[in-house]
Amino acid sequence: MSGHKLLRRFLLGAVLLFFYFPILYMLVFSFNGSRSLTSFDGFSLQWYDKMFHDPNMLEAIYYTLITAVVATVISTAVGTITAIGLSKSRRIVREVVSQVNNLPIMNPEIVTAVGLMLFYVSLRIEKGFFTMLLAHIAFCIPYVILSVMPKLRSLDDNLADAAMDLGATPWQAMVKVILPQIMPGIISGALIAFTMSFDDFTISYFVTGNGVKNISTLVWTMSKRINPSINALSTIIVLMITITLLLVNLLPIIKEKTKTKTGQVWKHTTSIVALCFALLIGGGLYWLKSGTGNHMSSADAIARFGSDTLKVYNVGEYIDPQINTAFEERYGVKIIYDTFDSNELMYTKLQGGERYDILVPSDYMIERLLKEDFLQPLNHDQLPNLSYLTEELNSLSYDPDHTYSVPYFWGTVGIVYNKNNVDIEDLQKEGYNIFRNQKYKGRIYMYDSERDSFMMALKALGYSMNTDDEKQLYEAYEWLKKIVTTMKPEIVTDEVIDAMANGNKDMALVYSGDATYILSENEDMGYYMPSEGTNLWSDAMVIPKNAANPKLANEYINFILEYENSMRNTEYVGYTSTNGEVLEECSGEGGIYADNEAYLPRSGYEKDEIFHYNDKSRKLISELWTKVKIAK
Repeated sequence: MSGHKLLRRFLLGAVLLFFYFPILYMLVFSFNGSRSLTSFDGFSLQWYDKMFHDPNMLEAIYYTLITAVVATVISTAVGTITAIGLSKSRRIVREVVSQVNNLPIMNPEIVTAVGLMLFYVSLRIEKGFFTMLLAHIAFCIPYVILSVMPKLRSLDDNLADAAMDLGATPWQAMVKVILPQIMPGIISGALIAFTMSFDDFTISYFVTGNGVKNISTLVWTMSKRINPSINALSTIIVLMITITLLLVNLLPIIKEKTKTKTGQVWKHTTSIVALCFALLIGGGLYWLKSGTGNHMSSADAIARFGSDTLKVYNVGEYIDPQINTAFEERYGVKIIYDTFDSNELMYTKLQGGERYDILVPSDYMIERLLKEDFLQPLNHDQLPNLSYLTEELNSLSYDPDHTYSVPYFWGTVGIVYNKNNVDIEDLQKEGYNIFRNQKYKGRIYMYDSERDSFMMALKALGYSMNTDDEKQLYEAYEWLKKIVTTMKPEIVTDEVIDAMANGNKDMALVYSGDATYILSENEDMGYYMPSEGTNLWSDAMVIPKNAANPKLANEYINFILEYENSMRNTEYVGYTSTNGEVLEECSGEGGIYADNEAYLPRSGYEKDEIFHYNDKSRKLISELWTKVKIAK
């Protein structure tokens, strides 16, 4: 074999490995015995079991398949008919419509998403499955038209006329003559439409609501915490696609090798297989819908609260799912549970007119919502469990009397470090400046968060993290810029959790709840809060002013504060409980977090601060953080 052939095969193998190694990696770690995404700790099917017992995942699969199938059928039909009509139209009409058809394809998805969201809001259409389906149909149709038009252009213009001259009706001419000729284009358009619908995130995120999520939006909101069930779900999708491609490619080859007489047998066999597949999917979806609709409307709940439905908007992976189930069973109600991945995206949805009964934003966002009159006062008569709040949370500056908010989780931001490689004396002496110590060059993570990074820089310089002094902010910018240009840091987001748990680097700035998980997974890791001060944050439950069911919302807040539910929540999520009894039990002798130095926040330290909302500094910090990352 010549050297050129060997080189070509090597390059081909390298390209295939480049494309398929991530998929193989994901497949292997879907069978991992631990939560780690980098260290394989033995074969296990636990994540598949968890996936099939997670109602949120099953419901997301249901809505993804239904939306993709219906959107594909409708968009293919509409797109094909439109393309045929355009092919017979005048040139000026055809060119204008073609240009308009290209706009959604060339337009950034975020623009289309926001435009559709505002369109629904202007018409006062409640967002949910119907609005998501309409959006998917709308953005799939242009792709179908684009696929069918080239096939139509290749046809003889007189083909339909010839068919009608031979006695065919216009409908017969289209169905029996035109459609068979352009079928490859129709199939291609349908496949593109299905793929686009199945894969869409950006548009789906902005046009859906009422607890309706597809796979992409669910995975996005679950990515905050390590959840290998995502690997299991992705593996199943990859296997289904692989099997489908094998059948599509192998069946025609096998059919070609058989006798013509057996052609009907193959046709009937294929039909039977397709029918069985449809029945299997249909049966699974029926079971899913019946399984997720166990909690029926309760007349008692309506009589007591005025409603039997509660809409909750919380951060992804930020609650034990059993808590919502327990609330539904106790009060005979249905919870519609939506998730977001950032306070800013939550705020965007609220501005878009989305209505929820419960929100769980962070402290600075609560301050913004109060300034803009988004929230309503709580009914303390319905909140006897407020007395269980730990004392440290009874005088928060943004809402000292809990008039509008009740803390949900709280904690700090600090440095996770490898105790074997980082000298504690360096930490105590340098604080945040240790991230500029050349001894640790190339061994640090920087968290891709403008607020937390500038907090670190401002505190290191001796300033308040809430400053809006431009001179101080530019000093902080230079401080961060020196790190990225001299220390070779890796700028990451939530993958820092698993990376530090596996000891990939020596230091990282992380939230205390994530640090709690890291320390529980790796005994070599420690948590340090610098003497310069840090961000003492809290997320809290609030009720929007436009909430439809405030009475039921107050009952839900009170339910979350109960000892049993607070304990269940902190054990599942890992963040610090706001219930004083639970906090004491978990962090005290014999508690599940007794030896975890990250779990119990530092309180009463004068240099620790709570973030306040400041639009002026927020915009400047955002611009400067972009420059910091570019400087790397």
